Formats: sequence, C-alpha cells, structure tokens
Amino acid sequence: MASATVRRAPYKDTLQPALHKRFSSTATLLLAVAYLEALVLASWSSFLWSWLPLGPAGIRALMIFACGLSTLVLRIAHYHAGLQTEAGIQTLQSALLSVKTYETLFWYGLSSSIFGPIYLWSTDDNASLRWIVYLSGDRAKLNERPLFLTYYLLSCALVQTIAHYRYDLDRLVFTMGSDKGSKATGSKPLNAALDRLPTVLAGCLKQSAASLVVGLFLYFFIFRSFAWSWALMWLRPFYNLPKANLLPASRPVDVFLLLRCLFAGTMLNFIWATGNTAFSVFMARPPLKNGKPLTSESKDPNGSLLNGLKSKKLSIQCFAMWELSIIARDVEVRRQAIFTDIDRKDGPMWSQIYGICMSVLKNMEDRIDSYGKPVAAPGPMPVSIEQKQKTSAPLKEGDIFSKMPGTKTAAENTWNSIARSPGKSPMSDLSPIAKRTWKNAKDHVLTQTQQDSISPEHLKQKFEAAASGLLKMDSFGGLLQRRFRTEFAAAVLGGPFAEPTLYAYASSALANLAIHSLAEDQFGHVHRDVATIVRTLTTLITKTEALKARFPFHWTDTTGSRDCPEVDEVIAAFREGLEAVVTKFEPYSSDLRLSAGDLRHAREAIVKPVQETKAVAPAVEDVVGKPSATAEKNESKPRKRLEQRRPEMEQVR
Repeated sequence: MASATVRRAPYKDTLQPALHKRFSSTATLLLAVAYLEALVLASWSSFLWSWLPLGPAGIRALMIFACGLSTLVLRIAHYHAGLQTEAGIQTLQSALLSVKTYETLFWYGLSSSIFGPIYLWSTDDNASLRWIVYLSGDRAKLNERPLFLTYYLLSCALVQTIAHYRYDLDRLVFTMGSDKGSKATGSKPLNAALDRLPTVLAGCLKQSAASLVVGLFLYFFIFRSFAWSWALMWLRPFYNLPKANLLPASRPVDVFLLLRCLFAGTMLNFIWATGNTAFSVFMARPPLKNGKPLTSESKDPNGSLLNGLKSKKLSIQCFAMWELSIIARDVEVRRQAIFTDIDRKDGPMWSQIYGICMSVLKNMEDRIDSYGKPVAAPGPMPVSIEQKQKTSAPLKEGDIFSKMPGTKTAAENTWNSIARSPGKSPMSDLSPIAKRTWKNAKDHVLTQTQQDSISPEHLKQKFEAAASGLLKMDSFGGLLQRRFRTEFAAAVLGGPFAEPTLYAYASSALANLAIHSLAEDQFGHVHRDVATIVRTLTTLITKTEALKARFPFHWTDTTGSRDCPEVDEVIAAFREGLEAVVTKFEPYSSDLRLSAGDLRHAREAIVKPVQETKAVAPAVEDVVGKPSATAEKNESKPRKRLEQRRPEMEQVR
C-alpha cells in the first residue's frame, strides 16, 4: 500500500491569520477615531448622553466607522507591494480604463453619502441645514444649503479618488530595518500610526479646501439644475412642494456655509486618512508572531517557507523573503534546521533557498544587461516550396491621385509631390530666383525682430519654455513627467511594480546564512556557494552603478536629480552583505576558489563612490546581524572544520 503524501502547508495559511489580526488592530484604531469624531459632533446638551457609547454618540460613532470601513474594504481588495513604475500619461490611461478606479470612486462616494446625513443630523437649527424650510403659513420650500453640502462631500470623494491613485495609496511600503529586535512589542506600530495623525490632519484640511474649489465649480456650472430637480422629485411625495423646478434666484453659499463645508470635509477626509494610514502601518509589520517567525508554528516550517518563497504573488513572496532574512539573522534554531534539512524531495533546504535567492538576483542582473539593447525581432516565416511566388505590377509613375485624365490644378500638383516625397516641402522645389524674391519680399514686410520671433528655432524655444513651466507645476508635472527615479527603478527592479526589499532581503539572507554556516553548518554544503555569492553581489553592484551613471533623463524630467532611493537601498544592502562575507571568508579564499582578483573587485565594489548620494540603508547589524552567542563561543571552530574538509575540497578540484 502506497504511503500517503504529506501535504505542504501553503505559506498563505500562515500569513492570513497574522493579516487578520493586523486588520483587527487597524479597525480598532479606526473605531476609536470615529468615536472621537462623534464626540466632536455632539451637541453636549446633556453631559451624560453626549458621550455615553450606548446613546446617540455610540450610534453616530458606528455610522462614522462605517464610512471609514469602506476604505479598508478597498485596501484589502487592491493592496500591492512595490513602487509603481508606470509614469506620466501611462498611469492616467491605465487608471481611466481600469475597473478598480470606478470601484474606488463608488466606495468613497458611498462613504460620503453616509457621512452627509450624519453631519446634517448633528447640526442644530441655527445652522439652517434642514432640507425643508417653512415660509409664511404652511408653505414648504426646499433648502439649497444642505443640497450644496451634499454635493461638496461627493466632490471630496472625487478628489480623494484622484489622490488615491496619484499617490498610490494601495502600496504597502516594506522598510529595511523595521524588524530590528525580533521581540519588539506590538505597541510600536500603534505609536507610529498615532505619531502620523497630526500631519495627516493638516493634509486633510488642505485637501478639503481643494475639494471646496472643485465642488463650487461642479455644482454651480454643471450639476445645480440637475440636483435641484432631482431633490424636488424625491421630496414631493412627503412635502407640499411647488410643482415648478425653477432654481432659486439667490445662491445658497455664504461664509458660514463654506466654513461648515470645510469642517465637514476635514472630518470626512480624516476618517479616510486614518484608515489608509493605519492599514499601511499595521499591514507592513515584520512577519513575526510573539517575536518568532510566522512559520514557526507550522507542522512543516521549512516547507511552508519554501512555498512562500516560490509564490507568484509579489506581496506573499516579499513577506516570505523578509521572514527568511530574519531567520538567517536572528533565529539560530531555524538556521540549523535549514542546514540539516537535506532529505527534501526537491533537494536540500539550503540548495533550494540558494537557488531561489540567486534567481531573484539574476533576474535583476538580466534586466540591467538587457537595458538599451534592441528587442530581437522574430525570424522570417518559412516559405513552402510549393507556394507560388507572388508578383506585383511596378509602381504607377503617373498621377496617383487623379481618377480621370485631364488637366491638373496647382493644388493637385502640390499634393502629388508631397505624397511622393514626404520629406520635401513646396518651398524646396522653387528656383533660386523665386527663393530670392520671396526673401526680399519678406524683408520689406517684416522687420528683423519680427522675423526672428517667428523663426522655427525661436518658436521651438518658446514651446520648450512653456512646456518646462507646466512640468514644474505639481499638478501637471505629476501627470506628465517621467522622472529618473521611476524610470531607473523600472530598468533595474522591473515593473509594473518594483519592490526593493525583495532583492535586499534575498542578499541579506544569503550573506547571513553563509556567515553563520561557519559555526552551524555541520555538513559543509554552504561553503561551496560562497564564491558565487561574492561574485554575484560584486557584479550587481558594479553593473548597477555603471548603468546609473549613463542612464538618460527623459525630456519631461525637469528635476535633474539622479536620486533613486529604491535602488540605492538595494545597493546599500548588497554592499553590507558583501563586506560581511568577504571579511569572514577572506582567510579561506584559496579553499573557496576565490582568486585575488575576485577579492580586489569585491573590495572596490564595497567602497561607495564619492559622487553618490548617501543611500537610505539599514545598519550593518540589520543586514548581516550580530553573531549569536553560539557563534561567538565557536569562533575558533570554523578554521578547524575547513582544515578537516581540505582533503574533500582537493578531491572536488
């Protein structure tokens, strides 16, 4: 009877519970902010019922929380890892043609539609924000002030949707060094989220002011008549309103209404920003649970980790690579499990990890090598011997645009000549006498200054100056510019999303595992690959620096800056890992087949160029880690072990 196959636990089965717990933390913070906003909107007519959660304040807080919950729904559905490398008009085109954009607009619009009645319900009668006002007698009249406020809140949803894709709020930003100290408490993400809230509040006030400008334009120039008629249609069955849909002669906007709009818009934007900020902070936490790697509680920790490293989804692969880097740096028990796991179906655990990490680094090297090279054209289709050769008549030499024979006008002759010679202009066919006559006539009619002002060179300079001025504006520049940062990140890290930590953590994992193998690798598998690790990191650093030096600027990039923090972060991690490996293994270079040239090139790559901007890199201990207690005790063992393995190495040679 065949033995039952052991099912390898998917990495997402380990990751999903951790993400659910982080989502709960995000929702809890959002509920707390919603309760504070409910207290701000309270009338405080009664000291007890104004703040008691079981009263109107609690109902108002739950409804405001529902407004923020739409943000979390969007983030869960659309979150991604990596910098978006599409830039300029490509981003606008992809956003306009994507269903996600209109889904985002729907959820923000639904959120603002819920918040509007909450705010109107919380105002007193002195604010004049009731939908129906009564004139003399029992005559009812529709009040346009709440109608304008409702459309203003919808304008906030439109502006928030634009900002959502303008600043790529769906991205999860993984930062190097954020996992320093594996036993960090869970209060640090909460502190980070709370520290950002004052800055977020200032940004919400600015965005609500921009939404007010948009709302004034959309309401009074486009939607006023439509909104007025629809509001009357929905309210007529309940109130005795006039049959006519005539617009009021006076406009409803005054200073007090605008201030109330700014206040309501700031509160609505703040609940959105709280949800987005808390989600980004909590979800991008290190893959740890109670200070241990997530896969530690799995039935097959190494198998689950391998499953995540092989995932096709970038975010899952990044979490798995991050966990591998933490294990290689801090968790001695899991490192030893990697070194001793040699009976797996697809090969030893170290060999599989080495292959996956080197594949990630090789992909980066292949992109650098292929930059600037023309794409290979497909070869010619094979022609069958039995296929008859097609022949065609020679090109017609006569008039190719005239259907009927006859005399041709001057316009037809000109059009014919342009069609036959598109690179020539009609002026080029004039005789020298005609050209001289044209120049003399132009000199008599126009002054030299006027001629210079309409010359092609002058017009080109004017156009470039105007285009440069538009591109320097943030609203237009962000839409049209293709900046060095995104272009270079796409060339080195790939697209449409470039995640730098994937490459940084891959190099960190290889470097730390190689370093700790001196004291912990009992079977001596790791030392065979140390030379390849050194050469690969050296090559990547050298090629990336060379490409950055010659990488061209796009004409729309007016910044002139060669800063690319994403690539600089990766190169800084490569340098730290390479320096640690070379320092540890240099005494055994002859046994590892590392030549003097390899070591020289590695030392040159470790030194940062003088003209390079200082990269945002993790500390040395964040990449290579501090040696464990066991490694410090066994510092003298590596040399003895390598000396014992020298006969085996000689046989391999």
